[in-house]
Amino acid sequence: MGSRSAAGWRRRVSTARRTVLAALICGAVVLPLAGAARPETPAPAPSVSAAPTAGTLGEAYASHRADAAEASRVAAAHGDRRRAAADRAMADPSRHLLAFDGRGAGLATEVLGDLTRADRVAVLVPGSDTSLDTYGRFRAAALALHARLAADAPEGTRTAVVAWLGYETPGTVSTTVATTGRADRAAPKLRALLDVLRGITGPTARFSLLCHSYGSVVCARAAEGADVADIALVGSPGTGADSASELRTGARVWAARGADDWVEHVPHLSADLFGTTVGFGTDPVSPGFGARVFAAGDGGHSDYFAPGSVSLRNLARITLGDITEVTR
Repeated sequence: MGSRSAAGWRRRVSTARRTVLAALICGAVVLPLAGAARPETPAPAPSVSAAPTAGTLGEAYASHRADAAEASRVAAAHGDRRRAAADRAMADPSRHLLAFDGRGAGLATEVLGDLTRADRVAVLVPGSDTSLDTYGRFRAAALALHARLAADAPEGTRTAVVAWLGYETPGTVSTTVATTGRADRAAPKLRALLDVLRGITGPTARFSLLCHSYGSVVCARAAEGADVADIALVGSPGTGADSASELRTGARVWAARGADDWVEHVPHLSADLFGTTVGFGTDPVSPGFGARVFAAGDGGHSDYFAPGSVSLRNLARITLGDITEVTR
């Protein structure tokens, strides 16, 4: 096959693949999902209190643990053992909950480390299919990062990690995962969290947003005006923006994708279908997006925070501000 014929064949294959994938995304928006939704377990409304300060942080943690304990009791009475166990784990005296809401899929914000003394704070923003029922795997990522930061931080540098399940994440197979709707609603909540954290830590702490998968869409929507030094997008399907400059942030914007991450095959398209914008546009690891691309090793979509991984080491360096040590 000649060079022109080969090039033409590759273009036709590429176009066909994009067309098929775009049709699949369109179908996710237009077609109803098969199967019934999981019945919701009842839970009490969370306690209402003022934003915590460094002086009241311990009281806030205790209040939210009490909410989790009550939610566990209600779930058990309803016969939902899985949710009762998840809520009961949240209520453990060792847990530092900055927020908890057991209703629906559930929301929680957990702190690892001492926020009141932290110099560097990483805020983790999860992607699809994260809920109280699956919270354990999200917490495992936060624990791995916390351990890595403690090991790598220079002497005298204090660190904390905030695991923020503060929005209703879309399902991987759902009508919402290919649109920015959930992210648009989540972004103001993320900015509000950062304001609360700043009130606890004081003005000298430096914050980083570490955003996985659909969480990168949330972070992109929250970027403008967010008081953060770095935004790292890992396993991102796109952000809804065509370039890092469109995020309108003074933060350094980073991006990475593991060699075995299936999100590479998501079409980086954006189209208006039936009044809904579908797709997230430019690939964040492409040169055209303009992010600082860093190495993520050979891992898959769920491996960015795996202990010992290249990606975890680089995410810790970004959080610590050791940008010259981040491998590309």
